[in-house]
Amino acid sequence: MPGILNAKVEHYLAGLVPKRDAVISDMERYAKQHDVPIIGPVVARSIYLLAQISGAKRIFEMGSAIGYSTIWLARAAGRFNGDHHRRGAAQTQGRTGSSLARAASGGRKSAVRRCCRR
Repeated sequence: MPGILNAKVEHYLAGLVPKRDAVISDMERYAKQHDVPIIGPVVARSIYLLAQISGAKRIFEMGSAIGYSTIWLARAAGRFNGDHHRRGAAQTQGRTGSSLARAASGGRKSAVRRCCRR
């Protein structure tokens, strides 16, 4: 399925996104291999910057997949009380929980309340 933007513009924007860490890279690879819809690095970096610019400290994110956008938003909001909630299918709960734990082990606690619907 073609993207919203012209392919050349998408390629240019992708080149502007800084290199991602191992957790995010692993999640992107997993999503691609298992056809899991995620927002992708260009949009993720955009919402990260918007959350930082706005000074958001508490974010409600209702996700439905593996926690990719949750980690971006949590990192943008900085340290918080580590409060996050997960509900949903067992396969996404395990993958999301594992990714959040790996991301938080870098000294950042999850700043996002997350609810996954079935």
